[in-house]
Amino acid sequence: MEIVLSGIRPTGHLHLGNYFGAMKSFLQLQEEYACFFFIADWHSLTTHPRPGNIVGSVREIIAEYLACGLDPEKVAIYVQSDVKEVLELYLYLNMNAYLGELERTTTFKEKARQQPDNVNAGLLTYPTLMAADILLHRARKVPVGKDQEQNMEMARRFARRFNTTYECELFPEPESFTFSRSAIKIPGLDGSGKMGKSEGNALYLVDDATTIRKKVMKAVTDNGPTEPNSTKPEVIQNLFTILEVVSAPEVYDHFNEQYNRCAIRYGDLKKQLAEDIVAFCTPIRERILEYASDATRIDKVAAQGADKARESASRTLREVRRTIGFRS
Repeated sequence: MEIVLSGIRPTGHLHLGNYFGAMKSFLQLQEEYACFFFIADWHSLTTHPRPGNIVGSVREIIAEYLACGLDPEKVAIYVQSDVKEVLELYLYLNMNAYLGELERTTTFKEKARQQPDNVNAGLLTYPTLMAADILLHRARKVPVGKDQEQNMEMARRFARRFNTTYECELFPEPESFTFSRSAIKIPGLDGSGKMGKSEGNALYLVDDATTIRKKVMKAVTDNGPTEPNSTKPEVIQNLFTILEVVSAPEVYDHFNEQYNRCAIRYGDLKKQLAEDIVAFCTPIRERILEYASDATRIDKVAAQGADKARESASRTLREVRRTIGFRS
């Protein structure tokens, strides 16, 4: 069975964009592939050398993954730092990575501009750590966004370089896995085309009803259509996009018809949208809080996932050591 690997940094809660953009696809993947999902706590050190309560953040993420439907009996959910084999492969890959190619990566140059006082070696070698995460399980599919495509190409390059250097076929070249057919892009509430943590325009799955209502009522709108059946501007289409995924079809059709007749009342639309989001998120929120309240259960899931990950990793490392010429 082909292996799929995906990682997330321990920074913030999952939002509606995460749920419809990736999580629903993850639920499908867990039925069809051998999946490894990990929390990239080591990666977080490249930009946050003192990241605070990592343990608490990790538990929150695992609780949210479980609440959304990931099954620890079907997939491995683990914490990156629990699998020390990552570091050994990271070392080997660094020995065959060149300074020039690492310095030319877009992510390194962007982060170096953003944090000129913290241009650390880990930031420079981020692509090799990412490659180690992937190649450790000899994963063939990796769900990533467009911003990580260059790092994915470097992972493929490092796999080819290892195979060529040691005249073997140990590592498959991982491919970027996109959800273009199943994922839905959820826009932000500020009129932009993207919902995200850094944009400050997100509706989080753990938000309570009061918070959701306040956020939705502050959503950006315009003065309303002046001609029947006119094209919706982005700020309005954004609201209709969210309405389409959380509301009943007849609710969407009602407000769409109101818009086309130039009779739309955005206050009514927002109130309905807010209540439908509350109805959608509340069951998930309740499951999140239930899981989050049981640290022992969360730690057990992480330990179980780490065992699966280490079993996979140790098989790869034995082959890597034998191929290079070290004792296994």
